[in-house]
Amino acid sequence: MAKRQQESVARLDSTYMQHYDAYMDRHQRKKKRLIRRLAMFALLVSIVAGSMVFYHVKQQSLYAQKHEEFEQLKQDMSVLEKEEKDLKEEIDLLNDEEYVLQIARTNYFFSKEGEIIFKMPDEDPSY
Repeated sequence: MAKRQQESVARLDSTYMQHYDAYMDRHQRKKKRLIRRLAMFALLVSIVAGSMVFYHVKQQSLYAQKHEEFEQLKQDMSVLEKEEKDLKEEIDLLNDEEYVLQIARTNYFFSKEGEIIFKMPDEDPSY
């Protein structure tokens, strides 16, 4: 109904109407530029936010990888410290002459004077 009334109204050709039309054109162009600027700003913000998210995810994965590597190296270090402790104990024992003689007697059949060594099998007899 309102549309029908607009068609029946005649348009006046006056300077006021020309100024009003120019104003409406300027207003439409300003509105288009504003929309373009907002779209460009939104695009820029989304690119920056996306790159920040990508960087954050990349850093998180790098941190997780380094943390896992650190834990593995920590375990390796504790194993090596235990091995070092065992080796130091063995060095201390090897400095003891009695211990060296005992190893020589058991492993290399080194005997004292007049001593006879019999090697016994470690297995139980089958009978």
